[in-house]
Amino acid sequence: MPPSDPAALRTDGVLVVIPAYNERDCIADVVDDVKGAGYACLVVDDGSRDDTATIAARHGAAVVRLPINLGVGGALRTGFRYAVDHGHHTVVQVDADGQHVTEHVRHLLDALDDGDRDMVIGSRFLGEGRYRMRSVRMLCVRLLRLVIRVSGGVRISDPTSGFRAIRRPLLDAFAADFPAHYLGDTFEAVLVAARRGYRLGEIPVEMRERQGGRPSADLYALVQSMLRACTILLTGTTFDLPHRSGAGR
Repeated sequence: MPPSDPAALRTDGVLVVIPAYNERDCIADVVDDVKGAGYACLVVDDGSRDDTATIAARHGAAVVRLPINLGVGGALRTGFRYAVDHGHHTVVQVDADGQHVTEHVRHLLDALDDGDRDMVIGSRFLGEGRYRMRSVRMLCVRLLRLVIRVSGGVRISDPTSGFRAIRRPLLDAFAADFPAHYLGDTFEAVLVAARRGYRLGEIPVEMRERQGGRPSADLYALVQSMLRACTILLTGTTFDLPHRSGAGR
């Protein structure tokens, strides 16, 4: 018998994947929020040197522990493979630092269905009360937007957002191949998916300041990666995806 609770219909088959590296200060609250909203939750501990994995498991998350630090992209690919292997049709990426508001997970899932999308990104730069970013970082974001527009043919306002809902068939493609380097998991994944005919969308979301711990990449790493990303127009991407069936490409 199908579930009578509409919320059960929305959470069935959905896995929230949380890549985490040394996030002991935040991970308990993030897991509690996700579990409290009724979603299955996987924490991929990316070689943390603290007790992130132990805390996450204590609060009810499934946990995969990587023996070394692979970076966010490597942790996400692990999560995508776990999701596919365990029968989930949709993954929602949520950061472990408390920036993402769990209430918006439902909005991402609604947007997948309403727009018949393969991936929906939570954007800091849409709607009222837009997110404020330092000028150098904002310049990087604008350049990445331009590359995606020119080379991918889509308008994405927040190409570095890690708050996303992804469903099959794109989920299967990401489980098979996904970039591990910095910005590969955000900007490059969007660019390649757009080029291969997958249906992408965005919705406005609120994002908080980091709730604890330290970011995994500094401004220098962002600028370096941005420069590398811009060379994609000349050198090509570091990974590829199959064309979406029925995309007409």
